[in-house]
Amino acid sequence: MSSTSAVPPLAHRPPLTMARRLLPAALALLTVLSASAEARDTPGKNIAEATTETAYLAGGCFWGMEDLLRKIPGVLETEVGYTGGAKPFSRPTYDDVRTGRTGHAESVRVVFNPKLLTYEALLEKWFFRMHDPTTLNRQGNDVGTQYRSAIFYLTEEQRRVAEAVKARVNASGKWKRPVVTEITAAGEFTPAEQYHQDYLVKNPGGYTCHYMRE
Repeated sequence: MSSTSAVPPLAHRPPLTMARRLLPAALALLTVLSASAEARDTPGKNIAEATTETAYLAGGCFWGMEDLLRKIPGVLETEVGYTGGAKPFSRPTYDDVRTGRTGHAESVRVVFNPKLLTYEALLEKWFFRMHDPTTLNRQGNDVGTQYRSAIFYLTEEQRRVAEAVKARVNASGKWKRPVVTEITAAGEFTPAEQYHQDYLVKNPGGYTCHYMRE
């Protein structure tokens, strides 16, 4: 007759023994479910953190600029605001900037995925086609330094790319006059008042002088 110390079949083991054997599998399942819930609550969290870049661009009235920029494949977020001004006006309002005395430009903060849209392509294929970069402190009927063409770079690599693209566009012959786009280090960006944000989405028939050139 076999020894009484033999391990009993699973169905006859004490509940505590079965619980101990099942605990690791249960914990593993909970870990997977928790990770899935976190990913669902913060979609694209890991991807977005590793693959976003920001550009500050100015090219006339920011309503029209934003409306074109937001539609570019690879652009994730846009926000209109003011940058490039004098330090005494650290938190300018629209009424300040419209006077032309603060030095700020109406600008758009563009957050994009550089794996889908490079900074170089954003400038050459889009930015330099959506406004006239040869008119100094002017875009259409909008006149003043606040409507200047400008690229506010955030890194030395952005500066290098911006200067290279500007030189190519200038030499391309697409414009009869020299490109006057300012390339300068980005300063503080102040978001514009809420009614300016997504203006042409809220007001489809609103004013704009921007369109894509061939």
